[in-house]
Amino acid sequence: MVKLKKVQPLDPAYLEKLGFTWHTDSDETPYIADELVLVTQKEAEAYYEAGNTLYDMFVEAAQYVIDHNLFHELGIPFNLVEQIKETWENDIHWHLYGRFDLAGGIDGKPIKLLEFNADTPTAVFETAVVQWAILQKNGLDEGQQFNGLYEALLDNFKRLVTLQEDVNDFEDRYEGWKFLFTSVRGNAEEENTVRLLQYIATEAGYITEFAYIDDIAFSPDEGIEYNGEQYELWFKLIPWEDIALEEPDLALLLTQIIENQKAIIFNPAYTLLFQSKGMLAILWQLYPDHPLLLETSFEPFASGKQVQKPIYGREGESVRILDDEGTIIEGEEGAYDNHKMIYQEYVELPRDAQGRYYQAGVFYAYEACALGYRRGGKILNNMSKFVGHMIED
Repeated sequence: MVKLKKVQPLDPAYLEKLGFTWHTDSDETPYIADELVLVTQKEAEAYYEAGNTLYDMFVEAAQYVIDHNLFHELGIPFNLVEQIKETWENDIHWHLYGRFDLAGGIDGKPIKLLEFNADTPTAVFETAVVQWAILQKNGLDEGQQFNGLYEALLDNFKRLVTLQEDVNDFEDRYEGWKFLFTSVRGNAEEENTVRLLQYIATEAGYITEFAYIDDIAFSPDEGIEYNGEQYELWFKLIPWEDIALEEPDLALLLTQIIENQKAIIFNPAYTLLFQSKGMLAILWQLYPDHPLLLETSFEPFASGKQVQKPIYGREGESVRILDDEGTIIEGEEGAYDNHKMIYQEYVELPRDAQGRYYQAGVFYAYEACALGYRRGGKILNNMSKFVGHMIED
């Protein structure tokens, strides 16, 4: 069983003071659990190693996809292919951060990759700030977490200029670059996540500004403009596949802006290769029987319990668990039913004494840097809870 430690929860007023406003779910229950998952130092180190190993594997797999022109297999919209190639080949297009969703790692269960949220991962605020604040408010040792996300993001923002591990010469190369941060209007969670990233970038030394996507002007020749200012750097918490499919004119403009070297976009277009769950099938082809992977295919398995997932999808939408005969035993119709599907070997998530399931989220920013958990049913959805963790002595 998953081991838990009861803690005094952070009250909503305190969370809102931190800038965390999405603390209560639509059913009026707290989104942040009043418990912490207890992990050992050895388990925390295993998550760290797994994140680093998996990222290297994704890099190799992405190169394989590009070399063999497998964009269609991964469901990559054709209007992003050139931008993906361009950003992949040029080191200035730096991957700022991503989050691996993992099964296992606790309760004696081996770590297995479920997917990689590489383009627009959320849970940054919960992982970097909220779970740390729980330790602080409960008088616990703030160092007893695998949680260096804030510091890792701070250093990685500097690497956008230095393009190397050492960030000590950031000030020597930094020339007052302006950084624009963007989300869609009307989504408090995404906006405050972006504003947290903006705050970290400001601390790193950039001149920053926030704007909603519909207030920005895009031009192949002028680049990215807001309120009369041009921005060399742009962060958008808007999925690349949504831009390609729903805003094709914008996708073309962004490709032209990149080709004309008018701006650098984060996360870069090539992270869509990582984001596509089709990459899970490519990884299995390249690394069959790797201990961190689950068997995954573009076609249903002839037998065995499996999970059907849309290549692009979020919050458990359109995910279904199939039994040995291919019959749906868990999951419902969802918003991503029209997407191409992949089929992944089923693995049961660790459970606590109440039968609730736990999925680990390991953030990657130049290296694996932080851990948090989501808790819910067999298929985690937008009603799943965030659960912090604590490393046992």
